[in-house]
Amino acid sequence: MTETKRRPIRWAMVGGGRGSQIGSIHRSAALRDNTFELVAGAFDIDAERGRAFGLDLGLDAARSYADYATMFSAETKRPDGIEAVSIATPNNTHFAICKAALEHDLHVVCEKPLCFTVAEAQELKALSEARGRIVGVTYGYAGHQMIEQARAMVRHGDLGEIRIVNLQFAHGFHSAAVEEQNPSTRWRVDPRFAGPSYVLGDVGTHPLYLSEVILPQLRIKRLMCTRQSFVKSRAPLEDNAVTLMEYDNGAIATVWSSAVNAGSMHGQKVRIVGSKASIEWWDERPNQLSYEIQGDPVRILERGMDYLYPEARIDDRIGGGHPEGLFEAWANLYRRFALAIGGKRGLTPEGLDDLVFPGIDAGLEGVRWVENCVRSADAGGIWVDYR
Repeated sequence: MTETKRRPIRWAMVGGGRGSQIGSIHRSAALRDNTFELVAGAFDIDAERGRAFGLDLGLDAARSYADYATMFSAETKRPDGIEAVSIATPNNTHFAICKAALEHDLHVVCEKPLCFTVAEAQELKALSEARGRIVGVTYGYAGHQMIEQARAMVRHGDLGEIRIVNLQFAHGFHSAAVEEQNPSTRWRVDPRFAGPSYVLGDVGTHPLYLSEVILPQLRIKRLMCTRQSFVKSRAPLEDNAVTLMEYDNGAIATVWSSAVNAGSMHGQKVRIVGSKASIEWWDERPNQLSYEIQGDPVRILERGMDYLYPEARIDDRIGGGHPEGLFEAWANLYRRFALAIGGKRGLTPEGLDDLVFPGIDAGLEGVRWVENCVRSADAGGIWVDYR
């Protein structure tokens, strides 16, 4: 990856305060390439706790705010006010905060889901377009180098005609009612905060977005979903779901979304099956991509190597042989957000024809997918037209 000098984007966070794992990941990623500078924040629903955390991060006391509304209003009046904000709060707050940020002409990076309904997502899309602002959604796994390699392999025809897509994100950490003792998990299984689904929105949308990156030419035609609450206290929210999808080209897909796959660490895998070959990526071994040509021995492609397509090598940070992980993937994503915010739509000098990042349309499609899955499952697992 080529390092470039630029003025960092003045940036703030809503949520992601003390003890927040995801908040720490956002800050580590955004600050890694000097593309963003953290200058303000409203980090906690407890105003004093949030202010104290902002001071610990080195912020000016006057810019460690009690709430996001006060921050947006005050920063708008400053000549050096924030230009972008990241939202790392519970799901039920995303729509209101994102809308308020756009109304203050701020670029937004939002945790998924972007909101709860397609209507809300369309409203945010219209507002972002009217204001000329970027909305990014943190599908962080899309920043892994081998996802770009998979996308390039499909585009170059290495797999042939795409026939089958198998997606899963099925971990086992919630195979028991851990939320009874863990407040950070409790809100995820409460429809007041989590919205209409648990695992469909929380984990299922991750491999779904990866499939959209790798296979941008495919469009979902219809789907059928069944969902279960194996830990009964989580009903009506599901902790396991299976979705079957048909694409407009005749290809099919399955998506297994689960938090009760006992013994599994993450279990996120993406397998693309073509007429000539298949590829498979597993997020627990993110530096490798399995390439399986019919009739040939299996090939394991490694990140950082010269035999990868240029589109993949652009995300390389430390050369072949060194393992990269989650923080590098998120940093790649934040770098793309910064380039989009800066108006740089391409990276042609480094080998990319266009800039691929999870924007407002990715957020909208994630909400649409969850909405359709819930509609299908709650009607008894029937086929529903996707759009």
